[in-house]
Amino acid sequence: MTLFIFLFLGVLLHLLSSCSGKSVGEDVAHLKIFRELKEEIAGYQNVTKAIVDLAVSGKAQNRSYERLALLVDTVGPRLSGSKNLEKAIQIMYQNLVDDGLENVHLESVRIPHWERGQESAVMLEPRNHTMAILGLGSSVGTPPEGITAEVLVVTSFDELHRRASEARGKIVVYNQPYKGYGVSVQYRAQGAVEAAKVGAVASLIRSVASFSLYSPHTGIQFYQDGVPKIPTACITVEDAEMMARMASRGTKIIIQLKMEAKNYPNTESFNTVAEIIGSKYPEQVVLVSGHLDSWDVGQGALDDGSGAFVSWEALSLIKDLGLRPKRTLRLVLWTAEEQGGIGSLQYYQLHKVNISNFSLVMESDSGNFMPTGLAFTGSDKARAIMKEVMNLLQPINITQVFGDGEGTDINYWIQAGVPGASLLDDLKKYFSFHHSHGDTMTALDPIQMNYSAAVWAVVSYVIADLEEMLPR
Repeated sequence: MTLFIFLFLGVLLHLLSSCSGKSVGEDVAHLKIFRELKEEIAGYQNVTKAIVDLAVSGKAQNRSYERLALLVDTVGPRLSGSKNLEKAIQIMYQNLVDDGLENVHLESVRIPHWERGQESAVMLEPRNHTMAILGLGSSVGTPPEGITAEVLVVTSFDELHRRASEARGKIVVYNQPYKGYGVSVQYRAQGAVEAAKVGAVASLIRSVASFSLYSPHTGIQFYQDGVPKIPTACITVEDAEMMARMASRGTKIIIQLKMEAKNYPNTESFNTVAEIIGSKYPEQVVLVSGHLDSWDVGQGALDDGSGAFVSWEALSLIKDLGLRPKRTLRLVLWTAEEQGGIGSLQYYQLHKVNISNFSLVMESDSGNFMPTGLAFTGSDKARAIMKEVMNLLQPINITQVFGDGEGTDINYWIQAGVPGASLLDDLKKYFSFHHSHGDTMTALDPIQMNYSAAVWAVVSYVIADLEEMLPR
């Protein structure tokens, strides 16, 4: 009761401080509505227990892990434009039909097609050393004989600009410190462009990773109109730091880089969609999603096979319990997320005409280790509701609501005002495997995926079944 009094006073003070001319009577009415909503959400305790029990210890235990393992062991990684991706999409379409979900269909989109080919980087001076590299997505290749050039090592774009006169004709090596993915990823995305602007012939970027066991981590990079397109690849943290030490001693470094990377015309692919149609407001939607494509290394198990399959599992759990929420639960498995959210952008452009009917957009794309809570972006009123929903998960101690619920595939909706949520877990661990050969089933734990699926199912079901949509 004490907790409720503090919550009540906190909401009251917030409303009074921001009433902008509203009457006290209106504020009291808002508080009454919130109290009634709090009671409505508390009524889902039994449903929450049923979902958690089924996912964690019931007949669905380990199901999402086993389903995912079958796909990635059979198909492998699923690069945009590849036959592997299209094979996976067809398999998933049939899986969703066989699972008894409704309105299963494919929505056609145009996506990039890039292939890595053979690639190598060999240090020729001051000693012979073959380096582990992974070309970055959309990179051009080198001439067949490769590019052999001296190296300029920098730690930031600022240093590159200060030393611009030294960069012409060289291979720029970025040894930027890891300051979190969101900060450090700019070097992967823009490193080639910035190096080309000062006359470099290629760029090698320290992998954007929280931990390394001599593992390069790939990812997308972007060229800029009017700037020469130069080959670019990621190298290991260890090699980047070694070359930085060499350069600090005044040692001359020469590298021969060979890359067969090639861009092809855009090709057809599909977003994969399935639903549980709402019982009362079928036109209103809670969207649950993950992306089916991956990079061409490892198995694409964490990024984002696990998110796609936990999202599927959420609908499976709800269906298996015979539940049908008031609103439609829509599962979307995106294509070409890794190329910058290409599939989800085209989905948004096609469906934004109905944006007023979207209550919540959800994306799981952080690896599905043991969840720590929910990342959420929305109004203060919507956040208060999400906190009450997450409190239903107190028995499994996963109740926190953090900020920054954005995700590549749902950002378009969030920027347009739709509340958005992402499943949050151990990001430091995630970025140790992310976009590397280590992204395999071995990195995943079936028990942790069970809990992820339980959280995802509870949140999506309750929000879809509440009498009112989340406030914008």
